[in-house]
Amino acid sequence: MQKTDILCIGTALVDSIIKGFDKEPISASGYRARSGSLNVGGEAVNEAATAAKLGMNTGILCFLGNDPAGDMILHTLSDFGVDTSFIIRENDHPTPVTTMFVNDDGTRKSITNGAHRYNFHPEKYADRFLSAKAIILGSLFRAPFDDPDIIYSVLKTAGDAGILIFADTKLPNFHPLSLEDLKDCLPLVDYITPNEDEAKYYTNEDTPEEMADIFLGYGIKNVIIKLGSKGCYLANKKERILLPACNIDAVDATGAGDSFVAGFASELLRSASDRDALRFGNACGAITTTAVGATAALQDREQVLAFLASQNS
Repeated sequence: MQKTDILCIGTALVDSIIKGFDKEPISASGYRARSGSLNVGGEAVNEAATAAKLGMNTGILCFLGNDPAGDMILHTLSDFGVDTSFIIRENDHPTPVTTMFVNDDGTRKSITNGAHRYNFHPEKYADRFLSAKAIILGSLFRAPFDDPDIIYSVLKTAGDAGILIFADTKLPNFHPLSLEDLKDCLPLVDYITPNEDEAKYYTNEDTPEEMADIFLGYGIKNVIIKLGSKGCYLANKKERILLPACNIDAVDATGAGDSFVAGFASELLRSASDRDALRFGNACGAITTTAVGATAALQDREQVLAFLASQNS
């Protein structure tokens, strides 16, 4: 069996992205927006698409319904070069569809529904991720990783096999969990990558240094806090690194954090240092914000390297 570089495990969905929404109605039941588009999304999809574009042998373990939304995701991932043979499809549950309202500054709000509540069981498919060099959980605290037993089983199996473990995070939506709820799981994580809002929520601290200390206190080996326009912060027992954000005009921040994680992980697998991998991940996230949708802007590794060179000139 060919060794997979990165296997992304988590949610797959379709984003209905509405940009420039006008809150003033034009009729009793009608509103206008500047644009509307359908894009594949979900943390695992975004991360897998980015990793594959960056030249990694990438797979995805996720659930899709046997419906048009699932077909769209499957075809899009195949076009990006992602190995879709790990995907689970069934008739009993629909593929989730998210409505997203994107503001002109790139920030966004999303609407989920009951389809997002379905929690498939990746721990039952260990044979599908044991061939990977690294796995990315997208994301802790969201299905399927909102159940401590599922999380522990996946992390323990991967850790025992020597697989590098990256855990992105999200704020909870249906099943709230705390760090204390996952105290047995967290020491198995090699890199955890919350954004600033998520880190504040889970640690009740205000600064990156204080937030990182809480995560490290739970035995996580490395903490990366994504700080948006302020850059990113990495902490472990040996070093602390604060990198500024790239200079970019953001259009849509959807998927930027996912691209960051995939870019960082891909460079680590190429034997980059933490600092160089951070710079590369920073660039991936920045490029992703320059177009609407999580997978539209970033094309390949050469584009990212050229962008980094331009930032240094």
